[in-house]
Amino acid sequence: MSIRRAVYPGTFDPVTNGHVDVIRRALRLFDRLIIAVAANPQKEPFFTLAARESMVRQTVRRIRNVRVITFEGLLVDLVRDQNAVAIVRGLRAVSDFEFEFQMALANRELFTDAESVYLMPSIEYIF
Repeated sequence: MSIRRAVYPGTFDPVTNGHVDVIRRALRLFDRLIIAVAANPQKEPFFTLAARESMVRQTVRRIRNVRVITFEGLLVDLVRDQNAVAIVRGLRAVSDFEFEFQMALANRELFTDAESVYLMPSIEYIF
């Protein structure tokens, strides 16, 4: 039986309870989850990449089957390199959907072997 890996990308600036909720939900669907902390040159994060990676590692240290990495470049290249079957994204509100829909279409065009999976956090973590 093959291991089903998913990648959960984000800036995690900082990691929140909503992110952790999505991580736990994703682990119900996938055997392994790779949390990919993005070095996004189009954003100006409050925390450095190293600090964000450290915060995520500390936050998920007791959650099994999770690996934390950093990445630059195209998400689909990372997904391919990690042999993942899905990209996990959190949706807080309908307003998130338009951006995520466009990203999913672009990712599907570049790499058809991975699905985009959207998870809603628990109501207490939506805002």
